[in-house]
Amino acid sequence: MRRESYSNRFATALEGIDLDNPGTVLSRTGRKNLVPRVVGPVRRKHPVQIRDVQFLRANTDHPIKMTVPGPFTMSQHAQNDYYETEEDLAMAYAVAVNEEIRDLFAAGADYVQIDEPYMQAQPEKARQFGVKALNHALDGVSGTTAIHLCFGYAALVKDRPSGYSFLPELAQCPVRQISIETAQSSLDCSVLAKLTGKTIILGVLDLSTYEIETPEIVAGRIGRALAFVGPERLILAPDCGLKYLPRRVAFEKMKAMVDGADLVRSKS
Repeated sequence: MRRESYSNRFATALEGIDLDNPGTVLSRTGRKNLVPRVVGPVRRKHPVQIRDVQFLRANTDHPIKMTVPGPFTMSQHAQNDYYETEEDLAMAYAVAVNEEIRDLFAAGADYVQIDEPYMQAQPEKARQFGVKALNHALDGVSGTTAIHLCFGYAALVKDRPSGYSFLPELAQCPVRQISIETAQSSLDCSVLAKLTGKTIILGVLDLSTYEIETPEIVAGRIGRALAFVGPERLILAPDCGLKYLPRRVAFEKMKAMVDGADLVRSKS
């Protein structure tokens, strides 16, 4: 509710960005997007989302999670007019993300999720330096962390593959939870067998449609993952892009997710 985008809220709060003259990059769909333009050393000037954590912590006793954009994704979602290489830019972003994550946990967050959709969109570059930047962003972090990879907002990106182009590479990184989409793409969940030791945040709601899933449909999507991941390592979630749905539709889909989970439990 408080941020203009999952990425720019953080990225435009950093030093080294020309806010008056944004850059452009091509989106996943080939359209030109306005993005931060890097013109100097990227550094975090101050905590960006601490007030949000403090507000949330003051209003609930339940566990809370905050998200930050990942260093690799920010390096791909910026016009680099300063650093010699994209890897150099990603590593600078990683330092800023690391500082923010430490402050988020100190402010009361129980979980911090790093959003890295461009690891899926740019897998070859991600293999070159994406995990390196991610590991640098997590250096010395002791709280429970997650990483989210997706195929893009369902409202904007219609065509989806049946498998991730970048996912097993995360098996050796220190992040504890991996958040993925499975519903809209009917994902082949066999890849999850390669992520031993990781908790899987499993997207089970198709957000490309206003149609409300039945509990049976959700249970079937859960079952696809249970063939490869034990229930103790599974957390249910929507696919990516819930914000594009009407509130009523979003609520009913979330209810179906809960009912589907209950259905699976009743049969186990």
